[in-house]
Amino acid sequence: MAKPRSGAKKATPAAKKVKSAKSGGVLKSASKRVAKAAAKLVAKATEASKAGKKAPAKKKSAAPAAKKAAAKVKQVAKAATKVVAKAAAKVKEAAKGKESAKPKEATKGKESGSKGARAEPSAPPVEKPRPRATKLPPPGEPLNKRDMEQLLTAGQGRGVVGEGSLKGRLTVVEGLPGLVVIGRDKRELIFILQGPDQEVLPAYVDHKVSVSGLIKKTTNYGGTVDVRKFSAKKPEAEEPIPEPVESETRLRYLSPGEVSQVISAGMGAGMKGFAALRGNLEMTGEEFVLVVSNAGTRQQVSYILEGKGAKGLRRYLGQTLSVTGVVDKSSGWGGRIDVENVEVRPAEIRPMSREGLETVHVEGEQSTSIDVRLNHAFTVRLQEQPGFSWTIEPTAAKRLGLREANFEVNAEGPASREFFFTPRNPGASEIEFFLAKAFNPGQVERSFKLNVTVKA
Repeated sequence: MAKPRSGAKKATPAAKKVKSAKSGGVLKSASKRVAKAAAKLVAKATEASKAGKKAPAKKKSAAPAAKKAAAKVKQVAKAATKVVAKAAAKVKEAAKGKESAKPKEATKGKESGSKGARAEPSAPPVEKPRPRATKLPPPGEPLNKRDMEQLLTAGQGRGVVGEGSLKGRLTVVEGLPGLVVIGRDKRELIFILQGPDQEVLPAYVDHKVSVSGLIKKTTNYGGTVDVRKFSAKKPEAEEPIPEPVESETRLRYLSPGEVSQVISAGMGAGMKGFAALRGNLEMTGEEFVLVVSNAGTRQQVSYILEGKGAKGLRRYLGQTLSVTGVVDKSSGWGGRIDVENVEVRPAEIRPMSREGLETVHVEGEQSTSIDVRLNHAFTVRLQEQPGFSWTIEPTAAKRLGLREANFEVNAEGPASREFFFTPRNPGASEIEFFLAKAFNPGQVERSFKLNVTVKA
């Protein structure tokens, strides 16, 4: 017997019954059964009659057996007719069911068609799915500082493309995740986030998100980012700001950087704190002054010494001191120090030896001209006033080689200041000396000019 193909389905018993009912197989099978039963009974009857002929004594006993056989044949025939009738009824019912199912299906189709035709105008229009980038492009060139500056500037940088990273707040723009970035001028830029993580990112709305990937600025106010990596941080809950409690301002030690501002001209005005400053001790009237930088020029920085530690300093005039205390720089050219401790220090720069130098001396404020030999020296001594000091321009000090600006105390009269120069370049030049206020070099009392000719 041929095997059924692999794709073919095996016929079930129910299917076989239906097929036989369709083709009249039920009637044939029932008639065959009746014929077989009748043949068996007839064979038994013939055998019984033969046996009766051979034994005539037993005729009486054979006759009842033949009657019984005939009764059985009648019963089998009746059963066969009943089976045939039932099978025919089943076939008719199946045929009627199929015929009734066909019109029902047709009517259902018509009804559904009419309902669909009525519902079509009232149905809302179906939105087309938007295309989303699911594949990442190949890596591009990294963005440099100039590109990032254009990228983060509103109104500029259209067309900038490259690998980089951005930080901002995640939001949803028309169903797509967007990163709100604060630009250079505090204006917002919106970048649409693309890539395989596009479906996941909307779950992090209002989170602080950092993304890295291929950034494209398609407009002057935003663009797209093909996200390769991202990290999200939950926004911190804003804690209530406590009311400010009035507290005393505590002084602190100034850092080395702040100390450098304190001793520099034109810097650090308004700074206050503990510090140790080093400089030369001078006097202006009855007050002691510590000159910390640019002595003798209009960029001189000096501090008035106050407090208990500022007493008895007259014996240290002209020497280098290290003063520790509370420094208060009121202007760019100095202020005041509340002295706590004073220590004498050796001079940082050794004074230049004047032996062997041909020196020209100038005293007073009379306008004059002098001739000086190259690589030799000349001095200018001027009398000072309380609250004022003599200074020169920093460029003139550099051009004529200012070596020292010494404060000199005179027991018989007011103090004076001596300027010591060693010119290194030949030529004629003019020096102007200014009697300016100690902590305001722009306020000049009077000036004095000196013509100097340097000969080789």
